[in-house]
Amino acid sequence: MQNFYQGKRVFITGHTGFKGSWLCKILTGMGAEVTGYSLEPPTEPNLFTLADIGSEINSVIGDVRDYENLKKAFDEAKPEIVLHLAAQPLVRESYQNPLLTYDTNVMGTANILECIRQSKCVRSFVNVTTDKVYENKEWEWGYRENEPLDGFDPYSNSKSCSELVTATYKRSFFSDGRVAISTARAGNVIGGGDFSADRIIPDCVRALEKGEDIIVRNPYSTRPYQHVIEPLYAYLLIAKAQYENPELSGSYNVGPDEADCVTTGRLVDLFVKLSGDKIKRVDKAEKNAVHEANFLKLDCSKLKATLDWKPRWHVADAVAKTVLWTLVWLEGGSVSRAMERQIEEFFSSRT
Repeated sequence: MQNFYQGKRVFITGHTGFKGSWLCKILTGMGAEVTGYSLEPPTEPNLFTLADIGSEINSVIGDVRDYENLKKAFDEAKPEIVLHLAAQPLVRESYQNPLLTYDTNVMGTANILECIRQSKCVRSFVNVTTDKVYENKEWEWGYRENEPLDGFDPYSNSKSCSELVTATYKRSFFSDGRVAISTARAGNVIGGGDFSADRIIPDCVRALEKGEDIIVRNPYSTRPYQHVIEPLYAYLLIAKAQYENPELSGSYNVGPDEADCVTTGRLVDLFVKLSGDKIKRVDKAEKNAVHEANFLKLDCSKLKATLDWKPRWHVADAVAKTVLWTLVWLEGGSVSRAMERQIEEFFSSRT
């Protein structure tokens, strides 16, 4: 993997976000030439600034809805590989700002695909969507890549639309195989440096920082939780595989094993225990809450069989790594070095 990405020109949208920052750190460690295009970091504090990611890459601040600005940055970067992470990623925010959500998640995807269509240098494109693209019937088995797409809420549905836009561009403009195109549908990710609103682990981090109780809205909701490095490794694996063999392009689920699909309450209990029981969990249902799925799992058999992939860190490991990073941050240590150590540990476990 490292030998493949060394010297490769990689363009990442959404690089200032939580996942984007970790992805930049992984790729720069491999020796890739990274250009990131994104809005300013979405939170304060934020991982992008704390880890000084901008000093390691060519960082361009811009909006994926602004096609002209995006294309200018894209053409200057001349990428061989494109990873599209830019999104409005929050379910509850999508209820409050549905037009912004659709504009960002649908037209942002169309804009990056249009840049690729007019490019002669791109060989591999991965659009990162979500496990929530599926028509969720809340059954107990995992969804497969051939299941119907119809996300319930504006965020989930906009990501379903993003999948359809990608499929249409692929059929209409890249049927000759000159650019290999895949979508990656990942589950819920956790890890050090996520300060997003309305996410349970960031809520735990804020509670630990302030010495307050952790308020849990939906303790019995089951989600496929995984450490952030897990799906990022899968995205890079997909991009590499289809670069070398375009026949491997397609749609891929990326999630943990079934044993690591746990309730929100269980996840919080792990965080509390691993952080030394300094805080406690308080369940408090929200009145008039917007609809959010209670049960969601992915079947990742395709990724496992096609690319010989498998998750390495179980949910307890993922929470432990998150707590460890958080303690480094709270104690004023080097979060950049903490990221590097966890990346090194993860990749050494795959050899």
